[in-house]
Amino acid sequence: MPLDDATRYRGASAPSVAVVGVNGHGRSHLLRALAAHAAGEVRLAAVADPRLDALPELPGGTRRHGDLASLLEGGAPDAVVLSTPIHTHAELATAALRAGCDVLLEKPPTATGEEFSALLDVVAATGGRCQVGFQSLGSEAVRHVRERVAQGRVGEVTGYSAAGCWVRTRGYYRRAAWAGHRHLDGRVVADGALTNPLAHAVATALAVAGAQRAEDVASVRTDLFHVHDIEADDTSAARVHLADGRDLLVAVTLCAAERGEPFVVVEGTAGRLTLYYAIDVVVEEVPGRPPLVTRHARTDLLADLLAARERGTALLSPLSAAGGFTRVLDAVVTGPAPRAVDPSFARRVVLPDGDERLELTGVEGAVARALSGRALFSELDLPWTR
Repeated sequence: MPLDDATRYRGASAPSVAVVGVNGHGRSHLLRALAAHAAGEVRLAAVADPRLDALPELPGGTRRHGDLASLLEGGAPDAVVLSTPIHTHAELATAALRAGCDVLLEKPPTATGEEFSALLDVVAATGGRCQVGFQSLGSEAVRHVRERVAQGRVGEVTGYSAAGCWVRTRGYYRRAAWAGHRHLDGRVVADGALTNPLAHAVATALAVAGAQRAEDVASVRTDLFHVHDIEADDTSAARVHLADGRDLLVAVTLCAAERGEPFVVVEGTAGRLTLYYAIDVVVEEVPGRPPLVTRHARTDLLADLLAARERGTALLSPLSAAGGFTRVLDAVVTGPAPRAVDPSFARRVVLPDGDERLELTGVEGAVARALSGRALFSELDLPWTR
């Protein structure tokens, strides 16, 4: 059956959607939009990207454009998905909102706190909706953890933490001119481990802590390193002091021996809750009881945006709820530059396809120590931090 079979629509009322940025991570957004089109939930009205070769089959009538400006000139859709380089987010989201579109904006929403504040003003002025692509915030697991904390399941909360041990290859940093940069051509890019690949760790921990607004974050101290030959950080820690007096310790790396599941932890006087946010699993551990493991459903953020448009409901990941995250991002990009790790502490691994990755020896143990001691890497007397 052809993709443009009109019988798949729910009448003429199916909202029109455009995807801007259809390569790299944007391809996943395009595929989700195609699936929603096939199910009759949306009409894929247009796509835009400087490179439109090698696309999957598009529905008949789907317009193709080289950029957002020409797409909007051809007619503004109901919603636009923006999956473009970080430093273009604020400008493109502003244009889409002013054209009357609702927006699903990939994370991080902006590259600076100033851009974030300006975009909030645009949302308020236009009355448009701007959903930020922190997919983990669409998970029922976040609400579950907060409810268990409120019920006193782990006693009084003593702190929050988040960790991620991932792998990124040299090819990852060669995929685009802006990859691995803090700045490019005089603009802030913010493509570091804490602000892009493992940004969900920060955002999810802040959501669990109920500290998503900018005013919920009192101060941030960063501890940034890079093993790869890049400007941004790939192995980093941050201590986020919250306005309520508690703190949040984040430790991440893109130089692990193998990729593990990232997680958020709530420590309490009577137990702990661990949220594996990428797979929507929560483990509740209380002394004297077996671990309680629960798996939770997740709402697609584009579907949630369209539901909010239709019913007037609140968004799961609105721009306003990215204020706390943006405070952390601003601390990363305005604070001390990441320090280079001596190459003697890293192991180079050549992959079958000719790509390479760097393993920082013992970094998984360092991440674990940072969380258990609520310490930054530089406070652990690790050899590669000296």
